[in-house]
Amino acid sequence: MGVAADGRGERELLSLERTLGEQGLHLLAGVDEVGRGPLAGPVVVAAVIMPPGLLLDGVDDSKRLSAGRRQELSERILRAAVAVGAGAASCREIDRLNIRRATALAMGRAVARLRPAPQHLLVDGLPVPELGSGTHTAVVGGDGKVHAIACASIVAKVLRDRLMDRLARRYPAYGWERNKGYGTPEHLAALHRFGLTPHHRRSFQPVGDLFSTL
Repeated sequence: MGVAADGRGERELLSLERTLGEQGLHLLAGVDEVGRGPLAGPVVVAAVIMPPGLLLDGVDDSKRLSAGRRQELSERILRAAVAVGAGAASCREIDRLNIRRATALAMGRAVARLRPAPQHLLVDGLPVPELGSGTHTAVVGGDGKVHAIACASIVAKVLRDRLMDRLARRYPAYGWERNKGYGTPEHLAALHRFGLTPHHRRSFQPVGDLFSTL
């Protein structure tokens, strides 16, 4: 399993990266997911390697940023990054594996797309056994504490929002361009009126209850 770390305050976003750099680990990939909780759509993961010592002004947990600010910062991150990888797990994979294992699968896919390969991963949340022993440091709340993880959270959020916007054009009744698949009153009302789409997670409630009655 990975090593758990408490992280630091916002003013020390590069503290963990510097500590690992002193140990000879310079190619560090921040890894974060978006979309664990929605009733519809995939879980999306971004893995981002930033140049050592580079701190982009304004980078923070993606949940604290407006959509416009996230888009602007995502573009800056993509220009500045050494490497960026993205991965996803579909709603079918989520239903088959469960959300934790599907998220780990998406993480592995994102990391596998990084060129050059990272020396170490900085992962938001708890250790991920599927990533392997000694491969990563897990930081609870890392998207607000560690610069590389915050960068990954922004890229992942922009990618998933864009995907849900595309799905919303195919399934306009559910308001996914607004709720991004989360169980808002609008989304739940559409579920009861129009039923399920291929992009709903049948293992999630109340989707599962509705599916069992069809």
